[in-house]
Amino acid sequence: MTLLQTIGLTARCGDFQALFGVDIVLTVGQTMEIIGANGTGKTTLTRSIAGVLRNAPEQVMFDGRALGALPADQITGLGVVMVPEGRRLFPSFSVEENLLIAAYGRQVAGPWGLGVVCGLLPILRDRRRTPGTALSGGPLADGHHRAGGDV
Repeated sequence: MTLLQTIGLTARCGDFQALFGVDIVLTVGQTMEIIGANGTGKTTLTRSIAGVLRNAPEQVMFDGRALGALPADQITGLGVVMVPEGRRLFPSFSVEENLLIAAYGRQVAGPWGLGVVCGLLPILRDRRRTPGTALSGGPLADGHHRAGGDV
């Protein structure tokens, strides 16, 4: 069963056309990774799917529903969200609050509740009340820094 599909997706960033007829088909349970050099359209693609950039209605489909012309908040309510790279956290929120805010307003039940996420990443349960900014890349107890990217 097709879950997410783009059909001839085109998108512009100002005067620059970033996407030219992108066709993607993802079925239930399938995972896709988008890789490429800077400036190749990865962010434009995710913004288009998430509704941050508007498209023709039939260019983005989710679970048989045309998303292309819906506003981003309605698309988020269906369970399609964009997770930006970097440390874009709410600095005054705890780890748990940062995780919960991602699900705020979701109307569709799904498997990715707080318990499932903490089951996959047990350190999140252990640190749920610590500031979200204290994760990944921050200092360890011995003063050294972690290697790697964001959690």
